Formats: sequence, structure tokens, C-alpha cells
Amino acid sequence: MAVTYKLIQTITVGSGGAANIEFTSIPQTYTDLKIVLSGRTNATDGSAGQWAYVNFNGATTSNSTRVLYGAGTSSGSTTASSPTPYAAYVNPSNFTSSVFSNTEVYIPNYTSANNKSYSVDSVTETNASVAYSNLTAGLWSSTAAIISIQLTPAGGSFVEYSSASLYGILKS
Repeated sequence: MAVTYKLIQTITVGSGGAANIEFTSIPQTYTDLKIVLSGRTNATDGSAGQWAYVNFNGATTSNSTRVLYGAGTSSGSTTASSPTPYAAYVNPSNFTSSVFSNTEVYIPNYTSANNKSYSVDSVTETNASVAYSNLTAGLWSSTAAIISIQLTPAGGSFVEYSSASLYGILKS
């Protein structure tokens, strides 16, 4: 079965930063969605990456996540639910200058009449001794089709040159 990716939109943050990155008017013609994020915030964090949240259709409720993470020589897991479901780590301003984190968000069956699951794979990048990586399993408990997606850092704003690309995936 062939899988086809089609770029729907790329958003690149301009000078001055942005409180969030949001995809709106998402076409309902694909099977799945994928977001690729290269992000950095202007927030300072003492040791870890800065959390970024994923919200659908402007809703900040009915979200839950389970996160597995690794940091240097330690690892662990955590859970979170509305209104701040953990999703991905993003480089904070005190990490290596001009270096951005990498994240992929996969959303299968985004138009179905079932609750929406999603998965996230992210990693911070730094020259320091500890960088973070995480895998997230998320659930948005809504039967509505996803028509918009917002990525929001837990602290501060996305800095200039942070970017996110949204892809539609067709299975033919």
C-alpha cells in the first residue's frame, strides 16, 4: 500500500517571536496528519527542555498524555491531562545558542467520528551534558474532525526561525 505525503502548510516564526504556531482550515481530504517542528523558546529553563502543548480545534480540555522521557543518564515517565497535556520538549533560551529542538507529531484518522489519538517524538539539542528526548502518546477525547492544530510553548514564546510543517497523508 503506497503512502503519499503532501505538504499542506509551513509556518516560520518571524522577528519578535510568536506565542504559538497554529494551522487552521485543515483540509479533510487526507487519512492522517503529520507535523514536523523545529522549535526554540525565549523562556529560560534550568535543566530541562521547555514543554510544548498540542491542542486541537481550539479546545484546551479533554486531552490526556503519557510521556516516556530520557535525560542524560536518567529516564522516567509522567502523565498529564487538560488543560496542559505535555506533548514535546522544545529548546529553551539557555540551551546552546541558535540550536533548535526537533519534534514529529503523528495524528491518525483525524477526520473519524472517534476520539483522536496522536503520538509525539521529540528531542532537545544542546552542547551541555544533558539533552532530553521523549515519546508521547496522547488522546483528545472528541469525536469532532480536526480542523485546526495549535502548538504552544509552556513558557515564553517561539523565537524567530522556529518552524512547523503540516503534512497530509494519503493511503492509496
